[in-house]
Amino acid sequence: MDRPRPFRTVAIIGLGTMGTGIAEVVARAGHEVIGIEIDDAAAHRAVTNLEASTARAVQRERITESERGDILARFRTFSDLAAAAESDLVIEVVTEHFDIKREVLTALDAILKPGAILATGTNALSVTELASHTSRPDRVLGLHFFAPAPAMKLVEVVSTVLTSPETTDAVTELVRSLGKEPVAVGDRPGFIADGLLFGYLNQAAAMYEARYATREDIDAAMRLGCGLPMGPLALLDLIGIDTAQTVLEAMYEASRDRLHAPAPILKQLTAAGLKGRKSGRGFYTYEAPGSATVVPDGETPAGAGGVTGGRPVRTVGVAGSGTMATGIAEVFAKAGYEVVLAARGQEKADKAVAALARSLDRSVAKGRLSQEQRDAAVARVTAAGSLDAFADVDLAVEAVAEDLPVKQQLFATLDKVCKPGAVLATTTSSLPVVAVATATSRPRDVIGMHFFNPAPAMKLVEVVRTVLTAEDVHATVHEVCGRIRKHAVDCGDRAGFIVNALLFPYLNNAVKMVQEHYATVEDIDSAMKLGGGYPMGPFELLDVVGLDVSLAIEQVLHKEFRDPGLAPAPLLEHLVSAGCLGRKTGRGFREYARR
Repeated sequence: MDRPRPFRTVAIIGLGTMGTGIAEVVARAGHEVIGIEIDDAAAHRAVTNLEASTARAVQRERITESERGDILARFRTFSDLAAAAESDLVIEVVTEHFDIKREVLTALDAILKPGAILATGTNALSVTELASHTSRPDRVLGLHFFAPAPAMKLVEVVSTVLTSPETTDAVTELVRSLGKEPVAVGDRPGFIADGLLFGYLNQAAAMYEARYATREDIDAAMRLGCGLPMGPLALLDLIGIDTAQTVLEAMYEASRDRLHAPAPILKQLTAAGLKGRKSGRGFYTYEAPGSATVVPDGETPAGAGGVTGGRPVRTVGVAGSGTMATGIAEVFAKAGYEVVLAARGQEKADKAVAALARSLDRSVAKGRLSQEQRDAAVARVTAAGSLDAFADVDLAVEAVAEDLPVKQQLFATLDKVCKPGAVLATTTSSLPVVAVATATSRPRDVIGMHFFNPAPAMKLVEVVRTVLTAEDVHATVHEVCGRIRKHAVDCGDRAGFIVNALLFPYLNNAVKMVQEHYATVEDIDSAMKLGGGYPMGPFELLDVVGLDVSLAIEQVLHKEFRDPGLAPAPLLEHLVSAGCLGRKTGRGFREYARR
């Protein structure tokens, strides 16, 4: 077969948000673009949007007025597929329904010249099956852009068993010429990015449906705890709840993994016409259909200051001498609290306070703190060699090893040492808080305060109430979080709380992709950073967290929920058994230079 000719003319079928974005990218790169849309209003919006975006580019001096004129001249709209007849490449981005896409591709196959390539923008349907309905399956492939197409760098290039290497190579080169990063993937629902993303979104929807946490707390937890650009429920509204349901149905058909079985609430919202931003209401309510502005509704919380009635807190005890304990002590000291930092022995406590002082010195050097503020914070911290120093603290925060017997023993000691009315908090990320609470004679005073590492930088605290926690203890922790400038989210006492319960199944699924030889570590990390806007790829994150720590959390989640889909990937277990624990050992999913 001859190598396909350069793509002088590209047709885009469907000028919704995605189609319009792709048309802009292609036109800016110098190609003639034929936009085909049966809805006149949508076609008009596409032209208007291109005019507006190129005008902004001129204002920002990214292009000249002359270049803008050339771009606009290269984009023409039509209502009939016949306008695509002389195109070298056609990209369809019509509604995500198999029959509609098949009909469009079959019609185009009859219209197009023999050498033209057909690309489908599906992210859920079988590209192979769609290709089989054409007379040119060797020239059919998937081309999955991410929204907004002009901004997002990733494009998944989906080859089937029928796609010729020449077709794949030519389209991959085109993607690079558009300034995008192509990632080669095989034909399975969701591909890489959506294959990982939609499972996570589905679990977030199920978490909300179970009333485990509010929509605002779920979204805030994932933004602040993981550094994600959007929370999962807000993202579902942006993608379209009906679209998410379609993708998940296709993924479940292929995997039979219960984590991909669409949460019932997705079907209910879709059936009610509550499809997200495009309909004006989904998980949130919007100012108008298509608007990004959220407006209050019946589920909107009362706002800041809604939780009151806590106990007075002036002195805080922090138990532990590791990174987390030191960071938490720093947070409280900077906020004006008197802090007692207790470790197993005076020497360890002194070293922890010295580490705290060095951390504050770095903040001074970076201009985040004045020398006077640094000195005042250090002066508020007292190092202690035993928990006896907690006799007068109003709040005791435990940050020792993630081991239930160790924590239970510590809380039994706190029960004897701390004064009546003191609030006792554990920073566990995976253990049952109630099991810690019942090691005391005052379980009503015990609560979870899950800080994230590094504590001085991370804004999130998961506040974990047990069935025994007193209301004023819950209020106390919320008031304290406000004073230390942390965002508190409420959740119940079950494994993983919000963040780890959503994060670690996603990481586990990424490992399964590599284990199944579907994609490489590098391609998966690139896909999630470029296509999902994640600050780190899943394997970068696993290596930072530690594969042993990650495995332990996944084992806890599997034991708690008994879902086969949560069973740790064997590849992760094998790496841990081999001592490949990530950066701390010099090797995990990647190798690192020894320090």
